[in-house]
Amino acid sequence: MSKHAVVESDDLASERTAEAASAVERLTRWHDDFPTPGVRFADLTPVFADAVGFRAVIDCFAAIAPDADLVAGVDARGFLLGAGVAATLGTGVLAIRKGGKLPPPVVSREYKLEYGSAALEIPADGVELEGKRILLLDDVLATGGTLAAAAALFKEVGAEVVAAAVVLELEFLKGREHQGDYPVTSIVKL
Repeated sequence: MSKHAVVESDDLASERTAEAASAVERLTRWHDDFPTPGVRFADLTPVFADAVGFRAVIDCFAAIAPDADLVAGVDARGFLLGAGVAATLGTGVLAIRKGGKLPPPVVSREYKLEYGSAALEIPADGVELEGKRILLLDDVLATGGTLAAAAALFKEVGAEVVAAAVVLELEFLKGREHQGDYPVTSIVKL
C-alpha cells in the first residue's frame, strides 16, 4: 500500500467516523473511582479487541492526515492506534514513552494529569524527526496535558504536528483549550 493510500470523500470519512463512534459507544467499559477516587476511567480495551470496532477506529484516524510522514502514539494505548494507522498509511510509527522508559539521550516534557503529573519522552537521536509531518494519536483527551506535552516534544525537535486524534474526548474537562493550532479530531465527545 502506498504512503498516501487513504484518500476519501467527506461522505466516506463521515461514514467511517459514524462506524467508529458506534463501536466506541457500544464497547467502552466505564470504571468509577479508577485509578483514583473521583476519576471515571474509560476502558477502551473491548473496542480494540473487537476486529470491526478496531478497524473502524483505525480507518477513521488514517483518513485524518493521509499525508503525514510519521504516526506517533502516546503511551500505551496510543501505541496500538499508532501501529494500526501507520500500517494503513504506509508510514513509520513512533512510540511516545512515559518518563524513564527510553535509554538516553531523550527529549522530555513534564505535564499535569487530572490525577497527578507525569513526563513523556521521545528519542533525542536515532530517529530523524526534524521537518517531519506528525499525526499524533492518543486514546482519551481529558484535561489536555498529555496531548499538549506530546505536541510540544515534536515542536522542540523541529517536527510539525499536522493533526491529532483521540478516540474519546471528555469535553467538560476542556482539554481541547490546551492544544496548539493543529486540528484535533475526536471520535466520541462526552
